[in-house]
Amino acid sequence: MHPCPVPTPLPDPETTAQPRRRLFSQADKLRILADADACTLDGQLSALLRREGLYSTQLNAWRRIRRREGESGLSPKKPGPKSLPSPPPELERLQQENQCLREQLQQATLILEIQKKLSLLLPTIPPSDAP
Repeated sequence: MHPCPVPTPLPDPETTAQPRRRLFSQADKLRILADADACTLDGQLSALLRREGLYSTQLNAWRRIRRREGESGLSPKKPGPKSLPSPPPELERLQQENQCLREQLQQATLILEIQKKLSLLLPTIPPSDAP
């Protein structure tokens, strides 16, 4: 008589949570960049990228940031939309000047309308011939 086969458990049909994005610390980025800069033989850089789980575009982006902002630019940043920078002080001055000019234009337009209406109401006076 054969023993009953042990039933294998069925896989869980529920989906798993989204995998978390891998975050690199500033020290990790600097270490990887130093290792990448030390790669001289064919295939070394590819092996490094595979070992670290990176794409070459990410490595190039880190190099650009290091060139542009220095090593401090490689520190991890919070993902998501960035806050808007405060407007320059000149912008506020220009907005006030713009508002002042709008008010002057509105006043000048009103004066022109009054002059037009006044010219229609008053009879035209022929110019006097001065001796």
